[in-house]
Amino acid sequence: MLDCDQYLLPKSLDEAFGFLETHGDAAQIVAGATDLLPWAREGRAGDVHIPVLIDITRIPELNGVALEGNRLRLGAATVFQKFLKDSVLREHAPVMPHVAVWFADDQLRQSATIGGNLVNASPAADGTPGLMALDAELVLHSRTGGERRVNVTDFPTGPSFSVLNNGELIVAVEFDSAAEYGASFEKVGHRRSLVISTVCVATVLKLDEVGQNFEDVRIALAGVGPVPVRLSECEEMLSGKTVTAALIDAAAHLPIDRVQSRTRQDYRREVVVSFVRRGIVEALASIGCDVGPFETQELETANG
Repeated sequence: MLDCDQYLLPKSLDEAFGFLETHGDAAQIVAGATDLLPWAREGRAGDVHIPVLIDITRIPELNGVALEGNRLRLGAATVFQKFLKDSVLREHAPVMPHVAVWFADDQLRQSATIGGNLVNASPAADGTPGLMALDAELVLHSRTGGERRVNVTDFPTGPSFSVLNNGELIVAVEFDSAAEYGASFEKVGHRRSLVISTVCVATVLKLDEVGQNFEDVRIALAGVGPVPVRLSECEEMLSGKTVTAALIDAAAHLPIDRVQSRTRQDYRREVVVSFVRRGIVEALASIGCDVGPFETQELETANG
């Protein structure tokens, strides 16, 4: 069971920072609480008492979606369900609806926030690789340091650790529109959703004007090491090259050494190869690029 002495709802960043300064280590920031509540449930953490809970979901700067030119900004309190419902997000952040489908059920998606998913810094976070593939930038804010920006790839530093300082909040996530990009998200766990990923891969890519060559490729991997990572080796191999099954298969085999998990390493390596390959093919299919019957057969043969 989780209980607290005070539950505070600041209406501004200044008020939130004031609460943090007043209550110090006794305070816990909370948004959707979809990780905190299960952790505190009897049988996992036992009875948990947190003196002060500060709910930041009512702060205006942490809410809303805005498209200015080619740049999209969404508040850190944006819930995962919004990626399925908001037409702007579906168009300009095409990988995130795929992430949201896998994330959980409707009830949890309506509460779980993108900022909370990032702050937890889980090695198997679903939202982080999706945002990495969008090359997202996090807007952080504190009362003493003001605003600073960090690329999402640099945000997690280890399991449950990040570059977020004490007294600092993620206010927003920004990235350039990916409206013309294909996207996919692959995930495996013990169940389809409501599960921590064993492996997950987010892919965002774009073809050239002819539609035959990779122009821009971004692939992010989570669940196999201490932090989610961009697969730069795959991206560099594909970018500027003609789309072929052989090239896709070669790129898919590059990141097998990224697997650093202590358990089931061989299994995870097989999944990584399969997911990178399938993620690229499905992202291509989402923008109308069919690998074709012959190339599909070649792809399967290459996989053995």
